[in-house]
Amino acid sequence: MKRAALWPEEHLPPHRLPPPWPGRPVRLDGTVTYVRDTPATGPDAEPALYVHGLGGSSQNWTDLAGLLADRLDGQAIDLPGFGRSEPGLRYTIPAFADRVVRWIEHSGRGPVHLFGNSLGGAVSVYVAGRRPDLVRTLTLISPALPFLNFGRSLQGRMLPLLAIPRGERLAAWRLAQLAPEVMAQQAMEACVADLSRISEQRRQEALEEIRVRYEAPHYAAAYVRTFRGLVASFLRSYLPGPESLWRIAAGIGAPTLVVGGMKDRLVDVRVAPQTARVIPDSRLMMLADVGHVAQLEVPRTVARAVLHLLADSTPGPSPQRPVTLPGDDAPGSGDDGRWRPGVAS
Repeated sequence: MKRAALWPEEHLPPHRLPPPWPGRPVRLDGTVTYVRDTPATGPDAEPALYVHGLGGSSQNWTDLAGLLADRLDGQAIDLPGFGRSEPGLRYTIPAFADRVVRWIEHSGRGPVHLFGNSLGGAVSVYVAGRRPDLVRTLTLISPALPFLNFGRSLQGRMLPLLAIPRGERLAAWRLAQLAPEVMAQQAMEACVADLSRISEQRRQEALEEIRVRYEAPHYAAAYVRTFRGLVASFLRSYLPGPESLWRIAAGIGAPTLVVGGMKDRLVDVRVAPQTARVIPDSRLMMLADVGHVAQLEVPRTVARAVLHLLADSTPGPSPQRPVTLPGDDAPGSGDDGRWRPGVAS
C-alpha cells in the first residue's frame, strides 16, 4: 500500500455542473438493466464502468464521470432492483457481480476501469478478484467490505428488520409514511458530510430518484434483501472458505485506488485503510470532512487521484506525469475536501 497522489488541478476541465447522463434500458438475460453513458471527449479514451451503492443509482457518478471523460469512456449501470433496472432473482454480492460481468461481456468493452462505491465497491472487489481479465484498474470509494461493529454505521439500526418475518413489508410501509422530500433529505444527510457542497440541481435529481423508488413496488424488498445479502457476506468473510471478500481482495492484481471519508456514517472508517492494506497494488486516500460518497461531495479531488492512478499504471514514461510528491499540493485540492495524506499512514 502507498499513499495516493493527486494529478495537477489544471489538467481537469473547468468547473461546471453537467446534466444527468443520458440513459437507456437494455434487455440482458431476460430482464432490463438501465445504463447511462458518458461519452468520451478525448480521442484515446478507455472504457470505464461505474457501480453504485446500496440505495443509490447510476446517477451518483455524473460529476466524476464528466471530469474523467477526456480519459475514460464511461458507462454506469443500475443494479437489479435499483434505479430504473428491473428486479433480480437474488440480491447477493455474487449475484450483483454476475450482472456486472455479464454487462461487460455483453457490451464487449472489457477490460474496463472499474469503479465501485459502497455496495458497488464490494461488488467490484468480487469482480476484480474473480475475473481479473475484465478489469484494468480498480477504484473503490468507501467500499462496503466486511466489518462487524455495526455501531459504527447508521445502517446498524436496520439489523432488527432482517430478523422480522417479511421485513420487506415493514420497510415498504415505512417508505409510504415519508414524503419524498423528507427521504431525499435524510439520504443526503446520511451520505454527505457537508451539504453545502451539493448543488440544488443534484438535490433535485436525488428527489426525482426517490420518486422513482416510490413508483417501484419491488424497491423495498430489493433494499432489505440486498442489505441481508451484504450482512451475510460480512459474516462469511470471517469464516474459512473461498467466498471471503477479504481473501478475494488479497488476490486482486489490478492497480487499485481506495478512497475513504473520515466522516463516513455508513461504513466503518477503518475499512478503507484495511482494504488498501489487503490489496497488493493499492493507493490510499483518506479525506477529512468528507462522507460516504466522495465522488458526489468532492468529485474534483477524486478525479485527480484517479488520473494519477491511470498515469501510474500506464507502462512507460508519461511526459505529463506530475513531479510533485504526494501531499505537496494537498491544501489546494479544489473541492475543499482537505486531503490529509498523513491519515493514510
